Parts: sequence; C-alpha cells; structure tokens
Amino acid sequence: MEEGINQRKTEHIRLCLTDNVEGVNKSTGLEGISFIHNALPEINFDDIEMGTRFLDKPLNAPFLVSSMTGGSELAAKINQNLAKAAEEKGWVVALGSTRALLESDAHQESFLIRKYAPSVPLIANIGAVQLNYGYGAEECQRIVDLTGADSIVLHFNPLQEAVQDGGDLNFENLLPKIEKVCTNVSVPVGAKEVGFGIDGTIAKKLYDAGISYIDVAGAGGTSWSQVEKLRSEDPLKKAAAEAFNNWGIPTKDCIVSVRSELRDAPVVSSGGMKTGVDAAKALTIGADVIGFARKLLEAATESDKAVIETMDQIELELKMTMFGVGARTLDELKNTKRVSIMGKSLLED
Repeated sequence: MEEGINQRKTEHIRLCLTDNVEGVNKSTGLEGISFIHNALPEINFDDIEMGTRFLDKPLNAPFLVSSMTGGSELAAKINQNLAKAAEEKGWVVALGSTRALLESDAHQESFLIRKYAPSVPLIANIGAVQLNYGYGAEECQRIVDLTGADSIVLHFNPLQEAVQDGGDLNFENLLPKIEKVCTNVSVPVGAKEVGFGIDGTIAKKLYDAGISYIDVAGAGGTSWSQVEKLRSEDPLKKAAAEAFNNWGIPTKDCIVSVRSELRDAPVVSSGGMKTGVDAAKALTIGADVIGFARKLLEAATESDKAVIETMDQIELELKMTMFGVGARTLDELKNTKRVSIMGKSLLED
C-alpha cells in the first residue's frame, strides 16, 4: 500500500482528473486579448516556423509539459507517456516535485524519464520551502544527477502548504538559501508558482538571487488550495479554503508584471493554458515558452499517442493564429500590432 508522500501524489492526480479543481470566478485574463484578423497575410502557411530555444536546446515549438507529478505507480505511467510525446514533438518536459525521489524508495522510476526523452530539455523540480527543511544545493545537485535534468526549478506554493494537512509552513529567509542553490548547482535554476502567480516584484528578487528563468504559473487553471481542500480531513481547513477559491494573480497580469521588471530573462507562461490561441496571446505580451499541464493529463493516462494528438492540436492552433495575423516566425508574432488588449488596438498606436 502506498503511504505518505506517494499516496498524496496519487490523490493529487485523481482529483485533478475527476473533480472541479479550478478557481471560482478566476480566469487567466487572456480573454481580454484578441487578435485582429489579417485577410492578406502575405505568407505561405507551410513556411510558418514555430521553432525556438530554451535551456540552450532547440525546440520545435515554444511549448513545455508543465510539472505535474511523480512518486506513484500512476505517475510513472503518466510521466513516461509525457516524456515520449515531448521527445517526439520537441517540447520541454518538466517533472513534478522530486522530493519523493530522495525520501522514498517507492516508484523512483516515475522520475527517471530521461531515457524516454533523451534530447529535449528536461526540468527537475523541488519545493523552495524544502530549503528550510533540510534540503540545499547538495540535495538539488543529487536530484539533477539522478534525473539527468538540464535544469531544476524551485516551486513556490505557500497557500497550498497552508491548506494541506501537515503542510510545510516555514517560508522565512529563503532568498539567501535560493542564492546558494543557484551558485552551487551545475545547471540553471528556475522559479515557478503552482497556480497562484508570480508578479514582477517577486520575480526581480528571485532573478537577483540567481534564478535563471521565471515560470509565472498564474491563476486561471488548477487551484491547489481547492485540490488540498478536497484532500483535507481537517474541517476547519476545508472551510477556510473556501475563502481562497478565487485567490491568485491572473496569468496575463503575471506575464505583463514580470516582463516589465525583467526585460531579458526567459519567461514561461503556465496556469490555465488550454489552446494554441492562449499560447499566442501569452507570447504577444512577453512570454517565451508556454506550459501546459492539466490539458495533457487525461491523455497521459492513456498513451503517448494520445498526448501527441493533443500536442498536435495545440501546435496547429498556434500556427493557425500566426497565419491569421500574418506572422511567419515567433518573433513576428511577438511584435505584431494585429492584437487588441482590453479593447485597445495596437494598430491604432
């Protein structure tokens, strides 16, 4: 029988698959962005290029399989399917929290997916708060070595930990410890939220501490306070969690805020991403790579082929959007004026 951290990972997956775990009356904010159709795009659809680079490796499209899971039997199947699909499509693939890799002998294979994705960027993941609970650069480096990751991302989840039964709540004095990790680990270190968002002020502090890229993971998708509410056996926490069912910074606002503070740092946009059109909108306001999570999860429980079919659709949606505004490359899409933000057309500027 699975116990402790391994059981929690299985419960997380099942709740995300079967229950309504999105925030209430909280969107990504991307619905406030629309594209202005170009009836004369003056490009050949077949010439559109979606390639880019991330973590010094080429990508066929600006997409990332966001951190989701690991540390359970079900997670092993999911991560293997995601890794195979990411390798086939040329996407970045990120692991769920790898603490279980070091703390439990059970299901370590769920994290050891490099053999399924040998050439694409692979990101390992650990909770930043664990730097106050015995983890440091040595443990982060061990995770990198075990997984063969090209990067490790520190995830920030204070509200989730506050709702989670037995959550780790000491987030005090983390910045100096983050700096030590960034200085002493052999690969780039990123920072991400888990669905409540990172704003520009926090991103700047993290970047100044040595963080290489920011995954904003904004509100508008899965709410981990809702997930933990469903798991909790504490009636007080379950009741209190209801007050936070619309908590978080919308993904759009996160991107704009972070990009205003960090002009050149890579920005990943995750949090409620569902379509290639969503991706295109995020790219036009400052994102470089777009992360998808729950959009891929159900397919990943079936097969790598099912994941690839979902990825194909996302890529086609992005390509069609680029064709619809007349952008042959991602740089042209990022700089297009054929976009309207909150009713204000950039064509009017």
